[in-house]
Amino acid sequence: MPRRFADKVALIAGGTGGLGRAVTMAFLEEGASVIVPYRRQPEMDSLTRFAGDLRSQLHGYFADLADDSAASDFIGNLLGAEGRLDVVVNAVGAYAGGAKLWQTDAAEFDRMLAVNLRAGFALLHAALPPLVKRGGGVIINVASRAALDHSGAAAGYVASKAAAVAMIDSLAADLKGTGVRANSILPGIIDTEANRRAMPTADFAKWPKPEAIARIILFLCSDEAALINGAAIPVYGDA
Repeated sequence: MPRRFADKVALIAGGTGGLGRAVTMAFLEEGASVIVPYRRQPEMDSLTRFAGDLRSQLHGYFADLADDSAASDFIGNLLGAEGRLDVVVNAVGAYAGGAKLWQTDAAEFDRMLAVNLRAGFALLHAALPPLVKRGGGVIINVASRAALDHSGAAAGYVASKAAAVAMIDSLAADLKGTGVRANSILPGIIDTEANRRAMPTADFAKWPKPEAIARIILFLCSDEAALINGAAIPVYGDA
């Protein structure tokens, strides 16, 4: 088994979720020390059990990374414990839809921006200075097909994901010459338990599997992808 990330530290925000778990396992299997912030202890306990023999490489920390000061403290504690940070994957996200824009609750719209955009800003605002100072590292933000495919009845979600892609694109321009890279991936509907419950009559075979998307993220974080900066990679499957 290749160990492209041996002796490296990967931070997987959202690492207890359907996609995040697959990303966490992919990095563990390739030798990384993986840091997963969490807000619900049972979810972290489940991930630790799932990691099996690789659990010694997995480190969970309770943290609300949507809060600027908490994100800064978290990164400081991480660097104090691990001594370095090489990869940041932001797989935090939420979906709300079903209403036309003029029928959308303002609080729901604000929640989409908070979870899908503002939380990513807080995390990267804290994590980027040490990466830039060291002169190396990779940022991957999990956006959505909806960032480009602006369907109706999902204004808050679409706006938040489109803004997140634009933010990473601008960040990539800021990072030129620093040795740090930033890219987005744009999944369609991912084959997770939550999505199957939400859409029980859908054709699950057409949805990309979390493990397949995790392999794409691994590639983008590897030295083989050193030339890729500022990309938004579609991962739609057959849907």
